Amino acid sequence: MVPVALTIAGSDPSGGAGIQADLKTFQVHRVYGEAVISLHTVQNTRGVTHVEDVRPDLIAAQLESLFADVPPHAIKTGALGSVESVRRIAACLAPHGRPLVVDPILRASSGAAFSREDLVRAYLEHLLPLAHLLTPNTVEAEALTGLVVRDPDGALRAAEALRALGARNVLVKGGHLPGEPVDLLLCESGASELLHGARVDTPHTHGTGCTYAAAIAARLSRGEDLISAVRRSKAWLARVIAQPLGLGQGRGPLNHFVSPELG
Repeated sequence: MVPVALTIAGSDPSGGAGIQADLKTFQVHRVYGEAVISLHTVQNTRGVTHVEDVRPDLIAAQLESLFADVPPHAIKTGALGSVESVRRIAACLAPHGRPLVVDPILRASSGAAFSREDLVRAYLEHLLPLAHLLTPNTVEAEALTGLVVRDPDGALRAAEALRALGARNVLVKGGHLPGEPVDLLLCESGASELLHGARVDTPHTHGTGCTYAAAIAARLSRGEDLISAVRRSKAWLARVIAQPLGLGQGRGPLNHFVSPELG
């Protein structure tokens, strides 16, 4: 059986993040990729200058069409844009029970806002209860919980709060913290694990969060267990970041040509 993964996310015309990064990640993991665009952006490696949402009814129609014909084995969400989009997406996904990786993109890495407080509430109310894995960075974890995340202990407290709000498993990404990047994975069993990494001195990190979550979703679609999928995705991402393409005049894209280790 060919593994199939679906991404529901924004479009990045520069190809470094969003739908484009997700599909590249699925492909290199030998997973058939499907995509539903939730918003369009005007951006390049120097930043985002415009965002325009896709109509929620059009998003829902695309999802219904996919599930009726080529249903995915795992799903990943990225930037979703509007409150109504979040509601409609959740309503479409809920009946199918596929592993869902929710990357709660509330702000682009350039600082361009994709959301308002009502969008944060929509995530908490509609998507967290469906999330097999929630993958906030520390800034997003703070926005979702109201807690301060400045170290692994803070990440654990935020992850526990997010699990209490409905997410089955939570991965708090520590790339924004000082020092070496340490991620915190809290599983539904209550067990937690610190995932250590080495910081790479490069400006070419555009799309890191999208790529990380997409790699996990790809591995889940292949039948890997969650802990293995997270560990191996992080290891692959480190190699991807360490071999930059050097494209663009700002925060350049990752090197999605790097082959992952697949079982």
